[in-house]
Amino acid sequence: MLSPEEKRERAAKILDILAKDMDLEPSGESALIELKFTNPLELLVATILSAQCTDARVNITTETLFKKYKTAADYASAAPDGFEDDIKSINFFRNKAKNIQACATQLVKDFGGEVPGEMDALTSLAGVGRKTANVVLGNAFGVPALAVDTHVKRVAARLGLTAKSDPDKIEAELTAIIDKERWTATTNLLILHGRRRCKARKPLCDECRLTSLCDYFAQLSA
Repeated sequence: MLSPEEKRERAAKILDILAKDMDLEPSGESALIELKFTNPLELLVATILSAQCTDARVNITTETLFKKYKTAADYASAAPDGFEDDIKSINFFRNKAKNIQACATQLVKDFGGEVPGEMDALTSLAGVGRKTANVVLGNAFGVPALAVDTHVKRVAARLGLTAKSDPDKIEAELTAIIDKERWTATTNLLILHGRRRCKARKPLCDECRLTSLCDYFAQLSA
């Protein structure tokens, strides 16, 4: 098992390699989320929609959705059946529709229709947990934030950066070994790597530049 300092060194090497692999600056700061948005409200809605759904599918849906709904009040005042119909191509669209409209109602009532830029305020909203809040904070507000989704959880475990299973504990462990200014980039880089190479069922290890730093690959090769 790696010591905290060894994990810190490994994490830095991993991020440098991934940033280079994706033609980014060494810091990885320009690693972008794949969800398309132009403001915090759009990212909040897109992130809620993205749970158990691909970003590609979400982007197809929001291309028209964001033209129709421009403010929190627009979402809050929409007819439920009509709003469900607008997002019906998304997994679990009925539940997500309820959460988005409840969230929008809270934004109008408690935050003047604006998406707040603080963790406690964001997680007070319907359908918004730490992962969603961190995505919004990091990518819409520029606040260092490390979000743990299924890709981050899987990739971080395979690379020996965490042995935890609870997302909140993984977040705490990763933020303790990764420089704060790289937290948002870490999320986006690990997600991209998880989608492109370190896939759940059939990881493309023969195409990966991280095999020398990967516990999963070491076990496969043993």
